[in-house]
Amino acid sequence: MEFPVLSHHGGTRGVTGSCHQLHLDASVSLLIDCGLEQGAEAAPDAAELGFDVQGIQALVITHVHLDHVGRILALLAAGYRGPILCSEPSARLLPLILEDAYKLSISSEPAHVARYLDFLRDLIVPLPFEQWHALVEHPGLSCRIRLQRAGHLLGSAYVECDIQHEQTNTRYVFSGDLGACNSPLLRPVQPPERADVLVLESTYGDRLHPPAGDREQRLEAAIDRALADQGTLLIPAFSLGRTQELLYELEGILHRKALLNKAAPATDGGPFDWSQVPIILDSPLAQRITGVYRELHDYWNAEARARLAEGRDPLGFSQLISVDTHARHQQVVNYLKSTGRPAIVIAGNGMCSGGRIVNYLKAMLRDPRHEVMFVGYQAKGTPGAVIQASEGAEGFVQIDLDGEMYEVRAKVVTLPGYSGHADQEGLVSFALDGVSAARRVVLVHGEPRAKAALDRALRKRGGREIDVAVAR
Repeated sequence: MEFPVLSHHGGTRGVTGSCHQLHLDASVSLLIDCGLEQGAEAAPDAAELGFDVQGIQALVITHVHLDHVGRILALLAAGYRGPILCSEPSARLLPLILEDAYKLSISSEPAHVARYLDFLRDLIVPLPFEQWHALVEHPGLSCRIRLQRAGHLLGSAYVECDIQHEQTNTRYVFSGDLGACNSPLLRPVQPPERADVLVLESTYGDRLHPPAGDREQRLEAAIDRALADQGTLLIPAFSLGRTQELLYELEGILHRKALLNKAAPATDGGPFDWSQVPIILDSPLAQRITGVYRELHDYWNAEARARLAEGRDPLGFSQLISVDTHARHQQVVNYLKSTGRPAIVIAGNGMCSGGRIVNYLKAMLRDPRHEVMFVGYQAKGTPGAVIQASEGAEGFVQIDLDGEMYEVRAKVVTLPGYSGHADQEGLVSFALDGVSAARRVVLVHGEPRAKAALDRALRKRGGREIDVAVAR
């Protein structure tokens, strides 16, 4: 067998479960991500590891979403004690994400959680972006890695692996999740300078995103429509990434409206007064993550840092209300259900398969005054996908929430432009527009239709110079 060799332990059947092993020789390998399969594609044993950890020199994390890190607990249980390498922001965020997962799946006993987190932190090695880091130095074999910004969420990276095997030098690149070009907080992704083998995500390989420029205006217009009925706008959002983007853009809308009202005070006020609308963040995890985002503002893009320089707080503005305890959460749910006061609620999780958003849905789905707004991908088989399917449907769609059926009478809308993933154009550009185009591309992390479309697009642009394969 000729080395290096790839094997895949997830991320091949659908868009989740990313986990890829790069075998440098018969006994030495690296693991890139260790994610959990989610939604309809998840197998009954999805949380189990399913492969031998012997010889793995390091686990390299592209970013801290659970579909890229959710099997780390199983990896540690299987005996892995090597380093967990990731960017500096990811090193701050990873314990928060895995603490929450540990509490949900293993134990919420404080002593158990603290012991687990201490053990985890001892393994985490933060690496700066754009600097090579030596991992393997054996006779006739060496490997170094470099993290580059991937633009998907704070700290997200793609991984360059430079391998010297005898007299042969090979560059493997693992894309992780690549961000769209319109993130309001993050610096844009740049293609790798070289990739002999590129392991490329394909989540949106079959589509193009709408123009990014008017996304905030679409959000504002959608909120105007949603709250005109004096109801609550529910936005299911994952605690990491999407929540912070929404807060940033809501602060931008509020700031602009405040300036307009100072210049020319409104006479009729419209359907409601934006300055009086509470924006409720009901997710303790999202609050902690948002706090880390605020501390790590050096990693923001120039526009976001400019807001800070003006004295604004894009992730901590005055109309933002954070709900912490479960008792307070239940009070807010009951209050919004029984009153006619407009409100915007951001709560997890993003696919409505758990978390506090479920209690809001139970309380409000049957009332047409309210609206559910989706701003992210809904995996097949999740409650979010069922609710989303009711948008524009004739009659009422029923949804099973914790064993009880609910008719979806609330309005449902999907707001485009909020994908955290690059579209087909962005993926092709990443593969082919570096200093030298990728020579071989291995497609992962997508539905079959998306992979097939991206395969065609890459071959069309790359011609005979590119070899494209779909990972199995």
